[in-house]
Amino acid sequence: MKKDKTLVIGASLNPERYACKAALKLLEHGHEIYLLGSRPGILSGREIVTEPLPYPDVDTVTLYLSPKNQEAYREYIISLRPRRVIFNPGAENPALASVLLQQGIQPLEACTLVLLSTRAY
Repeated sequence: MKKDKTLVIGASLNPERYACKAALKLLEHGHEIYLLGSRPGILSGREIVTEPLPYPDVDTVTLYLSPKNQEAYREYIISLRPRRVIFNPGAENPALASVLLQQGIQPLEACTLVLLSTRAY
């Protein structure tokens, strides 16, 4: 079964970071992922890119950035036209959530890891 693609913004190679844990768990659950982070690298065979790329088929964006650091990605996220954006704990941003809602994109304050573990992803 083909699963929708997820873009992890704030991706990291550090196994202690939740962005890394979520990326690995998404792969474990059979999801295809794209990784965007501040440092390049390879995580479980997937490249972490440092520049936003125009992925045409992103269903979900999951954010692991503080609200201040999200601002640089606002227009990029909107341009991807994802179905939803998950604001993980610490990434909650009512201002961006409001803009996304106006664009027809579902903002969701949730934890990607919890959604996956409860099969609600």
